[in-house]
Parts: sequence; C-alpha cells; structure tokens
Amino acid sequence: MNTLATELNSQLEGTVALRLLSGLGKRLYFPKGIIAQSGEAKKFAHKANATIGMAYDGGRPLILSTIAEGMPTLSAVEVVTYAPTAGVETARQAWKDGMLKKNPSLEGSKISLPVVVPGLTAGISYIADLFLEEGNEILVSDPCWDNYGLIFADRRGATVTEIPFFASGPGLDLEGIKKAVQQQAKKGSLRIILNFPNNPSGYSPTKTEAEALINLIKEIAEAGTDVLVITDDAYFGLAYEPDIYPESLFARLATLHERVLAVKIDGPTKEDYVWGLRMGFVTFGSAGMNEGHYDALIKKLMGTIRSSVSCSNTPAQYLMLKTMNDSRSEEEKARFREILHKRYQLVKTLVNTHANHPVLQALPFNSGYFMSFRCKGVSPETLRQNLLKEHGIGTIALGNQYLRIAFSSVEAEHIPFVYETIFKVAEELANR
Repeated sequence: MNTLATELNSQLEGTVALRLLSGLGKRLYFPKGIIAQSGEAKKFAHKANATIGMAYDGGRPLILSTIAEGMPTLSAVEVVTYAPTAGVETARQAWKDGMLKKNPSLEGSKISLPVVVPGLTAGISYIADLFLEEGNEILVSDPCWDNYGLIFADRRGATVTEIPFFASGPGLDLEGIKKAVQQQAKKGSLRIILNFPNNPSGYSPTKTEAEALINLIKEIAEAGTDVLVITDDAYFGLAYEPDIYPESLFARLATLHERVLAVKIDGPTKEDYVWGLRMGFVTFGSAGMNEGHYDALIKKLMGTIRSSVSCSNTPAQYLMLKTMNDSRSEEEKARFREILHKRYQLVKTLVNTHANHPVLQALPFNSGYFMSFRCKGVSPETLRQNLLKEHGIGTIALGNQYLRIAFSSVEAEHIPFVYETIFKVAEELANR
C-alpha cells in the first residue's frame, strides 16, 4: 500500500470512517504529484509557475474567440483553467454557506467543506468506491433510482438490498424500514442510502417520519453498529406540502453519534435548474470526527477524483457562483418552484379522482419531479410501450411493478390528457 494511503489511514484511526472504508478506500490517497505541486506553486511561485499543462499569454490563459464570446460573463480564468481537484475554493465555501442557511439544524456543527464532483451521480459513485466492495451490503428504497444497482452492485460488487418503503398507507412503511435496518445491523455495520424527495416515487418524509428515521439510526449506533448513511439530496427543496420535513436528514445525522458517518450528496443540478452543468458536492459529517479526520477523508475522495476525471468542470463552478450572488436568482427559482407546484396539484387532483383505479395504484407523492404507479394486472413495460407507440406519451417502466411519470416535464395544459390516457390504457390492457 502506498505510504500516503497508510498515512491517511493513520489519521483516520479510531473513526467510523476508517472502519467502514472498502479495500479500495483504504488504498486511495491524493498523490503529491503534478496537481499537489501545482497547488503549492499557485501560492508561492510569484515569478514563474511552470507546473501545470496550460498556456498563458500576458498573464491570461489562451482562449479561442468562439469560447470567449459564448461565455461573455466569465473571464478566461473562469472558463478554461483547470479547477483544483476538490473544486474552486470559493465555490465550495459558498455552497457550504448556502447549505447552512437551508438547514438551520447544522448551526454549530463541525462538517467538512464540500468537495466538488462532476455531477451527483459521480458523487455517489465515488462514495461507493470509498465504502463499498464485494461482501458489503447496502440498503436502498423500493422503488429506487435504477442507477443505484449499476453503481453499487455492478461497479463495486456489493449486494443491493431493497427495502419496501411503501405499504398500503399514505406514507412511509416505518415498521418495515425499521425491521430491515435492525436486521442489517445484526451483521455489525449498516450502509444505507436515503433519497428524498425520492426518485421515482416523489415522496419526502413528514416531520414525524423524519424524526422516526433519525431516531432509528441513532438507536442502531448506540447499540454498537457502525453506520454509513448517504443522503442523496438531488431534489432538495422541492416540497409541495406543509407537513414535509423542511431540512435534509443530513443536518441531524451529521452530529447524531460517533458511530454514524453521514455523507450528503447534492448540488445545483435540480435545485438551481442547471441540469447540464454536471456539478455536485460531497460533504461529510460525523460526531466522532474533527477537521484533521475530514482532511484525510477528503484527500481519499480527491484520490478517486484524480484517478478518474482529474477535476470537475471549471465554468460550471463559476456560473454557479454568479447564480448564487445574483439578486434575481431567488425570485426566479421561487417562480420555477411554483410552476412545478401547480403541476403537482393538477396531478394530485387527477390521481385522487382515480383513487380506486383497478390497475394503477399511486405511490405516496408530495415533492420533487416525479410520481409513480404500482401496476396490478398489467406489465409496466407493456403499458409503457403502448402509451409511447399508440398515444405518443413517454413514461418510464421500472422493474415489473412501477410506472414513473415525470410531471415536471409536462406542460400544465397537457397533464389532464396524459393522465386520463394512462388510466384508460392501463384498464384496457388489463381487460384484454
């Protein structure tokens, strides 16, 4: 094992993070090579910096006119320079400041500085590199985003165990979740990912449900189990009902117990309606870790970034900073959220009207971009194909039970037609 990896492991000695690291996670380190030496040079090479493979003229990076004209609000430095492996420092700090503002429970918490990753998917994959391998098991919701299986099982060789999150009630099946978590905890460690608002169901926990989930994790840790809990907060902030827990669960989990390592994966992709910028953040929090521990863990994360994409997109980080500092942004985002809220209300009314549909049972939904139906008596794929080829309506079939509809991308005036067609076709197919 590289001596740098050994040093980082020593710095993490005694923490939940070290105990949960995969074999790859233990081997990872941030090399003191080109990137590290270039970082030092930026601070001290006042006469000439001959460390990085870039080209300058007159103190500015060389930039093609078409690129410069295409991004008129950004300087050459903000467009074409390499970003540091962990991200532009001002972008990382700005995102942390925003996180603290959106999650008041984090006040006074000692969490890490967020690390920039090239999209939330990459962030989840990097955390899988650090903490998952063959022989490990991770709990996910049923239903869940289909990419979890590809990341956790196919890439890392871990076992993905789905917990039915919904029974026949209006919200989470807390008893079912508790039973599955307690069963997993008997194996000595627990790895779980919580995605709220959930993709594909479009559900976020109520205040009561959130407290129950947090207390469940605390009980498991107090009983002696090491816990890795990942909060996939891709759709954070898109809540449409007043009883929804208003913060990320990370805000409480980050200081819950020294045996709990919480990892928040979020970003502006959905929160700020910038899907194509491919930019996300990874933040660590644990009651048993200090700044030195976080520094070691971040260097391991930087190792997996460096060994895959080297660094994240520079213009995206500076565009995000401009967005966060622009006085128009909050008003515009509020208007965009209201557009989605109105679409949600339309869908909710139509679903309630067909609450006793013989084929389609809506899973609980109250937030985010999506809602899903549990299909009875007809294959979701058969229904999807018919809707697409016979009616020109695109939906997503997930496994052999669920049909997902992204109402976020359907104009309000088209929603009644889309849903009435779905209900009608599903019943016709089931009666054939």
